[in-house]
Amino acid sequence: MSPSSTSIPSKSTPLSKVALLGFGTVGSSVARILVERHNSRLKLTHIYNRNVARKKVDWLPSEVVWTENIDDVLASDADIIVEVMGGLQPTEDWVRRALGSGKSVVTANKQLIAHCGVDLIALAQQNRQQIEFGASVAGGVPVISGVHEGLAGDELFKICGILNGTCNYILSQIEANGVPFATALREAQKLGFAEADPTDDIDGLDARAKITILARVGLHCNVAASSIVAKTISPIDNIDFEYANQLGYTIRQISMAELKDGVLYASVGPALVELNSPLARVEGSQNLVMATGVYGGETVFGGHGAGGHPTAVAVVSDILAIARAKRSADGTAAQPAGTAAQPAEEAQDVSSDFTTKHYLRFVVRDRPGIIASLATILDRHHINIDSVLQKPGHPKSHLPFLITLEDYKTSLVEQALQQINALDFMVQPCLHMPIL
Repeated sequence: MSPSSTSIPSKSTPLSKVALLGFGTVGSSVARILVERHNSRLKLTHIYNRNVARKKVDWLPSEVVWTENIDDVLASDADIIVEVMGGLQPTEDWVRRALGSGKSVVTANKQLIAHCGVDLIALAQQNRQQIEFGASVAGGVPVISGVHEGLAGDELFKICGILNGTCNYILSQIEANGVPFATALREAQKLGFAEADPTDDIDGLDARAKITILARVGLHCNVAASSIVAKTISPIDNIDFEYANQLGYTIRQISMAELKDGVLYASVGPALVELNSPLARVEGSQNLVMATGVYGGETVFGGHGAGGHPTAVAVVSDILAIARAKRSADGTAAQPAGTAAQPAEEAQDVSSDFTTKHYLRFVVRDRPGIIASLATILDRHHINIDSVLQKPGHPKSHLPFLITLEDYKTSLVEQALQQINALDFMVQPCLHMPIL
């Protein structure tokens, strides 16, 4: 019988007891799957949450223990602790205590794994337990297990994708409806795609945590999230989509990690992608990850990256993986998704200095000689202009136009832009994006 068989287990199969930390959107969906799923040897025993009197529901079995005291959970006989609360503290302390007390852990907490994952994996190994985090990247898309297990026979050297549904929804709205960034953001907040404070999403911090995890699991690189450059999507305007479309591109927030000559090139930010790329066809709040290997070429993972039910499916899948390992014939714990991919202790060198084509959108107070002034500065840095585009109909006091550049290192272009942004005709800093 295969490990994934749904046949009714024998009565001798040990029961795995599950405790849940957090009963919000994801936590309540996890609980519902656990109690409604048939032929499972999983039992939900404890739920920790603040103000449990307001959280209690009548569809859970009466024997489930609700508590506001974390010690009730950590001292219980639960085998698996599921953490879906988010944040770094106190969740890190609780996860450490759970692993130290002989309990395995499932978490959807991307920041926790991005910042503390290496240490937590080591702690799990020391205590012969597991920590699974398949829901921490792309929600319901099984990219962690797919990259680590499904592509284990390949030698991956590049992972890129759309890892933040909020940003993708906002950019899709600007593109489809021609609305300003602020309008698209308000719509995303109204529909629940964006938080009241969307900083982590639009400034790339959420996606940066996710690409950090993927670089560790898929490329075996020990990366500090803070070492990866993240740029905001907030300057993107409808005019940028018009220019991009003229060039045969669209704009998406792209997270990228590429291992080349011993250096990890990684970044998060808005970029131009070709209209025929799978990345260009990702709309709304969906996620997509492209993993490229030496032997297997490009593999694409896509689907719903957020939401209670898709994320809960990934969490429950991790719970089942741990339960199967605990039922293995030799009684030893199988290695979780992150453990076998644990990188060396030495940190990986990280650079954002990609060599690529470049998109430069300027907004200026129009006057003669502007292009000549820009060309002079670019020439000093030995940078060639590839094309110049200007759409008519804009006021002279706030005139947008586009310059594209040939392939150059990002650092070289940014050096030139430091001088350009200081010119007196510049209304705002130049918007600089890579053309992938």
